[in-house]
Amino acid sequence: MEQPTLFLLVLCLALGAHGLSVEKCNLTGRWKNDLGSNMTISAVDEKGNFTGSYNTSVADTPNKIQLSPLVGFQHLTNPIGQPTFGFTVNWTFSDSITVFTGQCFVDKNGKEVLKTMWLLRSRVDNIENDWKATRVGTNEFTRLEPQ
Repeated sequence: MEQPTLFLLVLCLALGAHGLSVEKCNLTGRWKNDLGSNMTISAVDEKGNFTGSYNTSVADTPNKIQLSPLVGFQHLTNPIGQPTFGFTVNWTFSDSITVFTGQCFVDKNGKEVLKTMWLLRSRVDNIENDWKATRVGTNEFTRLEPQ
């Protein structure tokens, strides 16, 4: 009597697991990071290319902060739906460029989160000042509006 019960339990679990779907993380939309900066990512095309804009809340410049363009790529072959990506921001108000790399996750509550690492390169006047031209950091972005 135990074998049929065990068989039915395994069968139910297998059929139930088949019906579960993994939520996919979608880069397209408006995002805010842990420092208060905002970005908008346009639709990702069939090759993984995307564009957008970035409005930083943190800058080491006397210039007025302005909305800056970004261009990036998403890795499309991830079958789980939590893709890796990278993008570059060309700061319109300074002589700096930042590259970001990261992954798009859906947490256990269904919230989409972008975990990123960035590398900023500022222009310096000469090679002797190269030591102060590069900075690195991490950010976590959350979606500003539900998809």
